[in-house]
Amino acid sequence: MSEDPGRVLENAVVRLLKQRPFYGHLLLGVRRRLQPGGYPLGVTVVNGTPTLTVDPDRFAGCSAPEQQALLEHGLKHLLHLHPLRGRGRHRLTWDVATDLALNPFIAGLPAGAPQPARFGLAEGLAAEEYARLLAPHFDLGNQAGEGAGDASREADGRPRAEASLPLPLDDHAVWDEADSTPERLAEQAVRDLVREAHRQAHGEVPADVRALVQGWLAPPLIPWRQVLRQFVGTAGRIGRQSTWQRAHRRFEHDTPGTRKRRQLNLLVAVDVSESTDERPLREAFAHELLQIARGRDSLITVLYAHSRIRRIERFRSSRVVSEVVHGGGFTDLRPVFAYAGAMHPRPAAVIYLTDGEGPAPETMEFPTLWVLTPEGRRPAAWGVELRLSTEC
Repeated sequence: MSEDPGRVLENAVVRLLKQRPFYGHLLLGVRRRLQPGGYPLGVTVVNGTPTLTVDPDRFAGCSAPEQQALLEHGLKHLLHLHPLRGRGRHRLTWDVATDLALNPFIAGLPAGAPQPARFGLAEGLAAEEYARLLAPHFDLGNQAGEGAGDASREADGRPRAEASLPLPLDDHAVWDEADSTPERLAEQAVRDLVREAHRQAHGEVPADVRALVQGWLAPPLIPWRQVLRQFVGTAGRIGRQSTWQRAHRRFEHDTPGTRKRRQLNLLVAVDVSESTDERPLREAFAHELLQIARGRDSLITVLYAHSRIRRIERFRSSRVVSEVVHGGGFTDLRPVFAYAGAMHPRPAAVIYLTDGEGPAPETMEFPTLWVLTPEGRRPAAWGVELRLSTEC
């Protein structure tokens, strides 16, 4: 009896944890989704969340070494931010260039994986340099196409390889979903993944990515308030939809209209336990909440909580007031997320100001931004982590 395809991925993750602990722990922090496709897997960033897409049947058709190599390949795309760095570039050129930058350093890849030697190029170059050197090999007449024309495709939707054209072994089409995420926010999400994987792997990092990982571990030069605004803006895109049922009023011909965007529902939780009772931090966050709310049409629910929800405030964007609330007691982060799950309409995202010193749910369906005090710790592997500073 053949193995359940859904279990194949879990077994591959376990093997990766044993044999390549850093990559295994990195993968544990990535959201996973199973869906049919033309490739075994693909890695991208969706609304600020690093995401692995797996076709269970195609992935199960690969050998165990190939599965491990493909997972490592996808995670390296994420570490290099390849899904976002290629914006505005010729699609197929960038797809192949990124693979040439990674594949020479990954053992066990399936046959046919693009390699620099195939194009007479040296190993160890950056993807941008490979893209420049590859340009003469591709038809660049179609900036958005696949080089040889979109009509040349397999029945399952994958681009058809010409005799002289090696194609990626993983799904780069999912990189289009990264367009929903500002680059600063994506950087912070990947930084969080790397920090947690580095900690869980006790500092053991493969030599070929050691310098890259050290770069991710260095203190970021990112203003947390800018990333906070981007996070809220990304959450707000959930309510926007395109439709052909109504013409745009500025054009007489048929064009996609845009339905009225639903009001942004945002849940903000403020930890008022004794460990976070510092007025400068509370004042800084209250001021920033005011600025975010005034920036767009929104309905904001603010929960002041420690081991339980102590106070609830609801504001329209035009009526938000900046207020500092003091409290005490110990911290339990779970009641806030239980409240979020019962809200109607459900929040587009949760922002939690806390020191993280309390239990949190094991998993979470809501995009979550942990705004941590300077000495705080992220209480869960999921969510995006930022450090609150009163100086930036």
